[in-house]
Amino acid sequence: MTRYVIVGGGILGLAVAHRLRTERPRDTVTVLEKESGWAAHQTGHNSGVIHAGVYYKPGSLKATLCRAGSESMVRFCAEQELPYEICGKLIVAAEAAELPRLHALHERAVANGLPVTLVDPVEAAEYEPHVAAVAALRVASTGIVDFGAVCRRLAELLAENGAELRLDTMVTGIHGRPGGVTVSTSAGELTGDVLVNCAGLHADRIARLAGIDPPARIVPFRGEYHELVPERRKLVRGLIYPVPDPQFPFLGVHLTRMIDGTVHAGPNAVLATAREGYSWRRFDPRDVWEQVGYSGLWALARRHHRYGLTEVLRSLSRKRFAASLARLVPEVTEADIVPAGTGVRAQAVRPDGALVDDFLIVEADRQVHVLNAPSPAATSSFEIARHIVDRLPADR
Repeated sequence: MTRYVIVGGGILGLAVAHRLRTERPRDTVTVLEKESGWAAHQTGHNSGVIHAGVYYKPGSLKATLCRAGSESMVRFCAEQELPYEICGKLIVAAEAAELPRLHALHERAVANGLPVTLVDPVEAAEYEPHVAAVAALRVASTGIVDFGAVCRRLAELLAENGAELRLDTMVTGIHGRPGGVTVSTSAGELTGDVLVNCAGLHADRIARLAGIDPPARIVPFRGEYHELVPERRKLVRGLIYPVPDPQFPFLGVHLTRMIDGTVHAGPNAVLATAREGYSWRRFDPRDVWEQVGYSGLWALARRHHRYGLTEVLRSLSRKRFAASLARLVPEVTEADIVPAGTGVRAQAVRPDGALVDDFLIVEADRQVHVLNAPSPAATSSFEIARHIVDRLPADR
C-alpha cells in the first residue's frame, strides 16, 4: 500500500486523486484543500470552455494533453450525466492585418490534428450572424461545461471510493524523510509516501516548503468578466474569439455562451495585487513584496509595459471593454454589458521575464510539483492526471 498526499482541491488535484483511486484502489489517497469548498480559485472562476487545442505548439504537453483531454472531459460528463455542449467557436480576424496570424493559427491547428476550417465573411455569418470578420477559423470541437460541477462530482466519487478529503486544511510545512514526506497542516500532521502538489496559485510556495527551488515563480494576473444583458444574448450563438497575439499566453477578450445560457465577455489580464486578488481592493503585502522583489516581474514589465497599460485602462473603463468586444460584434455597446465576476490566473514567470508557455511539472524524490497549469489545464485535467500518475512510484 502506498499513501498519496495531494495538495490542492481544484480540478487537477481532484483528477489526480480520481485517477489514483481508479488505477490503484489498494493505495490510500488524501486530498488537502485550504478552502471550505472545492474549485475555489482558478477552476471555479474560468469561462467553462472545453478547448480543442488550437493554440499550442505541436508536440508540446499543452497540445497533446489538451486534445486528448477534451475527449476525456466530454466522455466523463456524458458518463456522469453532467451538462455540456460541443458548440464550436469562431476565431475572428477583424481586419486584414490579422490574416497572417489567422493563417498561422490554422496551420498549427492542422498540425495538431484538429477539425478546423478557414471561412470567409459570408460563411462566418452562418455560424455567428452578428460577427464582423474579414475571415475566421471555425473550430468545430470546442465545447462548454461547468468545471465547478465536474469538481463536485469528482469529490463525490472520491468520497464513495474511500479517498480522504480534507477541506479547511492549509499546508504549513513539508519535510522529506526516507521513503516519503511528513506534511504539517493547520489541522495537524500526516505522513505519506508520495506527494503531489497541485496548489495552483500557491504551487511555487508549496514546492519551496518541500525543499524544491522552482525554476519559475507564480505571478497572479486578474481577469475581469462582463456579461451581456439578457435581451442582448441573442448576439452570440456560441464562442467568438479574436486572433491572439503569439507573444502572450492570454487569448484576448472574447465572448462565450455559458452552459447556463448567459453570455460572458472577457477576461482581460491585469497584474493582481494578491495571489487571490479578485478586485483592485484586495491587497496582500506579502504577495506584493514578493512580486516587487522578483527580477522576473521587472523584466516582464520592461518587455510588455504597453500591453500591460492597455489592459489596466480596459479594466478601469467599461467603455474600452465594450469597444474591444465591438471589434468582434459591432452591435455590442457599453450599455449591453454588466460586471460578472473575476478570476485570477496563476502564470509562471522565469527570472528573465519569460512567461512559461507550456505546462511545467517538476519531479523530485517521491514528489511531483505542477508549477504551471493555466488554461487549458481544466480541459486537460484528466490527461494531465494520467501523465502524472504514470510517473508516480507505486511501491512502498
